[in-house]
Amino acid sequence: QVQLQESGPGLVKPSQTLSLTCTVTASSITARSYAWSWIRQSPEKGLEWLGVIAYDGNTLISPALESRISISRDTSKNQYSLHVNSVTPEDTAVYYCARARVHGEGGYDYWGQGTQVTVSS
Repeated sequence: QVQLQESGPGLVKPSQTLSLTCTVTASSITARSYAWSWIRQSPEKGLEWLGVIAYDGNTLISPALESRISISRDTSKNQYSLHVNSVTPEDTAVYYCARARVHGEGGYDYWGQGTQVTVSS
């Protein structure tokens, strides 16, 4: 069964860097048929796409966040990570990792359960 699991801190102070990791099981992050996404959800903005990393390590980042966000991966652990620099309270959200189809109908077929991140001093 394909599973994605987010991990990382639940509380981050303003101006710090938030790092979250998605651990993927039963699906390789180097498989060409999929890409690996980060999405967040907040009452203020709803669902917001943050970025994606492809099978070869190439990334696309949301233009609204590209100055502060990067995505990396560790293929030996089948994990990929989100890094958000200089966080503010507006970054408070539930953060999800999700597998994206790159062929056919597209969309997301598997999601992590989400992890709450609060930015507060």
